[in-house]
Amino acid sequence: MLRTLRQWLALLVVTSAIVLGGCLPQQDSQSSAASPSPTQTASAPVTPASSLQPSGIPRLEGKATVAIVVKGGTITAELDGTNAPITAGNFVDLVQRGVYNGLVFHRVVREPQPFVVQGGDPQSKNPNFPPEQLGTGSFNDPATGQPRYVPLEIMPVGAKTPVYHQTLDAAGVTAKPKLTHKRGALAMARSQPPDSASSQFYITLANVNFLDGNYAVFGYVTEGMETVDKIQQGDRIESAKVVKGLENLKTDAKKG
Repeated sequence: MLRTLRQWLALLVVTSAIVLGGCLPQQDSQSSAASPSPTQTASAPVTPASSLQPSGIPRLEGKATVAIVVKGGTITAELDGTNAPITAGNFVDLVQRGVYNGLVFHRVVREPQPFVVQGGDPQSKNPNFPPEQLGTGSFNDPATGQPRYVPLEIMPVGAKTPVYHQTLDAAGVTAKPKLTHKRGALAMARSQPPDSASSQFYITLANVNFLDGNYAVFGYVTEGMETVDKIQQGDRIESAKVVKGLENLKTDAKKG
């Protein structure tokens, strides 16, 4: 019992690493739709106003495949624009721009048990940037000169549209997400506000389903998990390329 409690407390600490290592917006927390009353439950997913799809952010309409090279090994991942169109679209757009080339995996958590490897802070491209400050950067969109933040986007089982701007609990949704945190999941790191993800992402080293419904999974590693398992803190992404499905990236799509 004591061992189980210690493991739970340790997992709570490393889970906070995803939050604290996420992108920290400079502005106040973005507003979100009001949560349903605590007494509201649903046997099927509810469809709150926050499920409306945001516009002005690249979208992935369908699938795409990316290849990420680390220490000479290739990690191939399939991104799911059907269930995470905004989150996957943002990632594909950043890969296509070359944003991830040369960036560091600044956080690797394997103890007390395998958890995640996390990278994607644009500040890490500078080899002289203090390592202890990594995890606070975001992607600045050259078109606007401002950081680009991505709304939290989670598609519940049985739903036709994702829930935006809220965790599933906050939205009163009892269904599980379609994209879960199984081993090899790609998901977006963020700070405390739900809509604070930008470029930082993580790959799960094990099934960590206690994160389901709170963070946006947008794809899975299909080949190269042995490379992911060898990543150490400080390893750089040599290259990241879209190898399939780039035609599914829509940068001017409007919400329907």
